[in-house]
Amino acid sequence: MDRQIRLHDRLFELYITEAEIVKAIENVAEKIYNDMDGKNPLFVGILNGAFMFVAELMSKLPPDVELTFAAYSSYHGVKSAGIVQELLPIRSDVRNRPIVLLEDVIDTGLTMQYVTNRLREEGANDVRVATMLLKPGSLKYDFRPDYVGIEIEDDFIVGFGLDYDGLGRNSRNIYKVVNSE
Repeated sequence: MDRQIRLHDRLFELYITEAEIVKAIENVAEKIYNDMDGKNPLFVGILNGAFMFVAELMSKLPPDVELTFAAYSSYHGVKSAGIVQELLPIRSDVRNRPIVLLEDVIDTGLTMQYVTNRLREEGANDVRVATMLLKPGSLKYDFRPDYVGIEIEDDFIVGFGLDYDGLGRNSRNIYKVVNSE
């Protein structure tokens, strides 16, 4: 296991190990299963960063659950632009069914607040959010996810689906930035 990795111009140090991440996801999966058993939820993975979280979480749930993907962006570079753009819409009917949004990390809460409100307007009877990581100190909107894997500080992180300019997503560990040289 690498204690440090270099991506582009930045050095990152080990922050959360794969074992810690997998354990947190197992706990989230158990809570979701207990809450959603028999309710026919639609799981929606939010691309791109959540792909590893989604894969790990779905492997812990029964095979008869429906999964689709969507993509939204509120970022320009490394800062939030304050406007949510829908890049890939949910292609399944959300009316009269519970939806569980699967997100990699929630910082300001803008995107998930926007998406949950929109799904309720479109007729979803219950909208819940599961996130692998939550940065509670960064929340700027009145939003709290239903399921949280790990709460973290407001550090710039990579790994387990999260990237720095396209690199680092495929790491099974999560690293935080050390410097920007």
